Amino acid sequence: MKNTQSNDGQSFSRELKSRHVQLIALGGTIGTGLFLGSGQGIHLAGSSIIFAYLITGIMCFLLMRALGELLLSDLNVHSYIDFIHRYLGENMSFVAGWTYWICWITIAMAEITAAGQYMQYWFPGLPQWVTGLVLLGVLLLLNSVTVKAFGETEFWFAIIKIVAIVALIIAGIYMVAVHFATPVGHASVANLSNGGFFADGWKGFFLSFQMVLFSFVGIEMVGMTASETADPKKVIPKAINEIPMRIILFYVGSLLALMCIYPWQSISATSSPFVQVFKNAGVQAAASVINFVVLTAAASACNSSLFTTGRMLFSLTYKGKSRFAKRMGTLSKAQVPVHALRFSTVIIAISVFLNLIIPGHVFSFVSSVATTCFLFIWGAIVVAHIKYRRQLDAKQGTSSFKMPLFPVSDYLILLFLGMVAVVLLFQVDTLIALVGSIVWLLGLWLSKRFADREHLTSLAGSDDSPRD
Repeated sequence: MKNTQSNDGQSFSRELKSRHVQLIALGGTIGTGLFLGSGQGIHLAGSSIIFAYLITGIMCFLLMRALGELLLSDLNVHSYIDFIHRYLGENMSFVAGWTYWICWITIAMAEITAAGQYMQYWFPGLPQWVTGLVLLGVLLLLNSVTVKAFGETEFWFAIIKIVAIVALIIAGIYMVAVHFATPVGHASVANLSNGGFFADGWKGFFLSFQMVLFSFVGIEMVGMTASETADPKKVIPKAINEIPMRIILFYVGSLLALMCIYPWQSISATSSPFVQVFKNAGVQAAASVINFVVLTAAASACNSSLFTTGRMLFSLTYKGKSRFAKRMGTLSKAQVPVHALRFSTVIIAISVFLNLIIPGHVFSFVSSVATTCFLFIWGAIVVAHIKYRRQLDAKQGTSSFKMPLFPVSDYLILLFLGMVAVVLLFQVDTLIALVGSIVWLLGLWLSKRFADREHLTSLAGSDDSPRD
């Protein structure tokens, strides 16, 4: 993956500009986890969900600083999977690469599931799977054109989300200022402390971290765009250093506005709280606008998923010798891994079938799978960073983008990820997803070890064979 070239020598084009990368980083993160999943988090944690988002946001910022330092330590390597290979070994990079691919597959499944739910706001009788199938087809066409087409699409998707969230915060401030009447009281800052910040206790607060963490998955996508960015040395640090302000404004600000307008106890766990609040407050026009925004947010995150799964599958297979690998590792004339994109889309389409048979349980399950897999991915990035810094310090080298408070910050991230893993044990859906993810990781590891052993055996057999 070091040269990101296909079997015929082609390479990715560098058509993504700074504004594309900035908005891709934002668009890939702010999606269904916030717009739909936050309802479940609020239901579990109440007002303390704000603290859960702040804590997770801080950890994700530190994670991104570690990733940024790795990426900028070698500008000839543009994916963190290469650093996992360099510092943690080939087996770990194999497991991480395929796990990252399946992570984004599950995220895309969650996004098209959510999109189907949003469409039912306007068309109650429309099956979820119909929306998912149409959305997948449109996004596949967009991603198959050029990387610039993807960048422009994601740029405008993200702009819609930014404008909507800022408008929501302004609307919340206004409604609190005029003491706006709702069916369950009035808009007020006092709604935040209604029942206490930890009204459901510490258990609810900790259980909310699964969905909160899911809200942040994709934040590492900056590392996947580097190979198609015109100036990664300048763009990557800028994108990473702006993360804290984005977290405060878009996550914390929007949830504070929602819970001030409407008491958190009245927010449902099964639908978008952004739509609920305005609909139940009697602002029907605003509810429809918000529903359109969350629909585009789901489309945006699915768009990012297709981009990432296509590039990752290409990178995992472009040196392969099998017929499948040679096909997946081929770029189109527009320098897009179109075959890898199509294959990934087919796998994502499995969720269309799931929505046909179990429409009420797909989102919770696939979001749990994604969360558990990302615990491993993020943990591997941090461990690779620790090994990189130890080697750098041993050589008395310098870094242009140092991780703050190293090594304490790295161990703090690992401790946080471990805490979330423990939390997953206490709910049936997340426990099943955790066990399934562990089986997946062990299966990948063992298959790689078996393949390596078979390869060595075949080499030994060829050496021992009689010669003329």
